Amino acid sequence: MATEAQSVGEVPARDSRPSDAICNFVICNDSSLRGQPIIFNPDFFVEKLRHEKPEVFTELVVSNITRLIDLPGTELAQLMGEVDLKLPGGAGPASGFFRSLMSLKRKEKGVVFGSPLTEEGIAQIYQLIEYLHKNLRVEGLFRVPGNSVRQQILRDALNNGTDIDLESGEFHSNDVATLLKMFLGELPEPLLTHKHFHAHLKIADLMQFDDKGNKTNVPDKERQIEALQLLFLILPPPNRNLLKLLLDLLYQTAKKQDKNKMSAYNLALMFAPHVLWPKNVTANDLQENITKLNNGMAFMIKHSQKLFKAPVYIRECARLHYLGSRTQASKDDLDLIASCPTKSFQRAKSQKRNWVDSCSHQEETQQRTEEALRELFQHVHNMPESAKKKQLIRQRKVLGNQMMSEKKNKYPTPESVAIGELKRASKENMNLLFSGSPAVTMTPTRLKWSEGKKEGKRGFL
Repeated sequence: MATEAQSVGEVPARDSRPSDAICNFVICNDSSLRGQPIIFNPDFFVEKLRHEKPEVFTELVVSNITRLIDLPGTELAQLMGEVDLKLPGGAGPASGFFRSLMSLKRKEKGVVFGSPLTEEGIAQIYQLIEYLHKNLRVEGLFRVPGNSVRQQILRDALNNGTDIDLESGEFHSNDVATLLKMFLGELPEPLLTHKHFHAHLKIADLMQFDDKGNKTNVPDKERQIEALQLLFLILPPPNRNLLKLLLDLLYQTAKKQDKNKMSAYNLALMFAPHVLWPKNVTANDLQENITKLNNGMAFMIKHSQKLFKAPVYIRECARLHYLGSRTQASKDDLDLIASCPTKSFQRAKSQKRNWVDSCSHQEETQQRTEEALRELFQHVHNMPESAKKKQLIRQRKVLGNQMMSEKKNKYPTPESVAIGELKRASKENMNLLFSGSPAVTMTPTRLKWSEGKKEGKRGFL
């Protein structure tokens, strides 16, 4: 039995395998579990594409981001990491030689605090997150500072890679919460990175439109969620993993606000400077953008359970990249492909409808023609016997046979049109979906990858 385990978003273990693994295959020899349904990770092909073809993956995601938000040339170049972030007042992150020097100094300080984000560092910090999940009812959590002496002891233990017994009673919840904020504050760049700064400002400006197409002041939550889903897909894996852990913690904290007095917006005020604000800037540098950033952080906390799923069209594009013969670059292109399986059937239905309309018109015309011919033939029948009358009677027979033949054969039946189109559609769709793919068999209930005959080849059900 084979099963996939999603690597992104899972809690990393300190002795875990390399972080770039896409999935783990587990062979189960327990006979009691055989025949059980296998859970398939819906983002499997998304992660596979991200890992194996990062350039293709990034182009796919960024093309859809720019469909939702307007990023001028410079801001798009910043998102792609081609130029450094520029802020009002000349403030900005350190660059070049100084950035490298600062990074070396941070590495000398310790494994965790002040160092670039790594999976090993996240594994250490997860001890704090796990403890806080059990203590969400503490009033003023993340707002009330802890004891500086206890925090230093805890900090040194984390830097040394030591396992900590936070349940011993030696530390208070406020010590742990403050230390988590301290860790985020000492990262070389915000958790959502400098490259994404302007994109988040643009997402905050996504508003709904009224019936006349005019922009309103009502936030377009669906488009904001979609844009954040896309933006999170191109975060560095360690940033995305820690962001998921953090937002889930803050979401659960806000759910207990009746006990801890910390709403999503209060938590946003505490964490926006570490998650969204660029380093080395002040509130004066950000000016009117502070409100956008705080509101954006609160929005991410409230909707955190939806933000780490790839949009459906990204999943489908990634799936088609591996299973199909065509790859789409945007949601609009996918919409066209998604309609392909029904296009031929719709065309058949349209032709059937046109056939009915045409037949109604033809029947009316035919009826009028037959009435006129009956009058003419009655007139011929009343003529006195002559060679002319015999000739007209012969012409009548020939004309009648021709009319019956045309009426029968000129227009195909709607059933023949529909059946022909559906047969053609079936062949086209099978070629589209399974061209160049592994051996695939179709059953009435599900798609099944056929098992290889050679030993060791196992597929998904």
